[in-house]
Amino acid sequence: MPVSSGVRKRIKELLDPDDEIHYVFPADIFGSTNPSVFFAVTRKTITILTTGHLSRKTPKRVVSVTLRNRRIGPVETETTPWFEFDGIVYEVDDEYVAVVHAADAEILRTKPEDPLPDL
Repeated sequence: MPVSSGVRKRIKELLDPDDEIHYVFPADIFGSTNPSVFFAVTRKTITILTTGHLSRKTPKRVVSVTLRNRRIGPVETETTPWFEFDGIVYEVDDEYVAVVHAADAEILRTKPEDPLPDL
């Protein structure tokens, strides 16, 4: 199920007002009883927001901000989909693997150099 507009609105409230959300997906920290997290991939950053213990659907606060110059994945899909980011292993539902791949594809796109720059 896609992340709801209400969750996106709450995430937007916790981000830089001049930034723009490109992708949002929930994840769980592998083997942890801590609250779930949301990854908010914006034009400028990859921001991780924690949820509360009472609701896994309500972002509460920002716990990590990384510049948008790196990949999130790759996502390993042999079992439950998972990836490692900043030394932490996260699990995601199958439906969000494509979101992680899309966010990574966006950062990997580079324009080829002009082969004939003088023309």
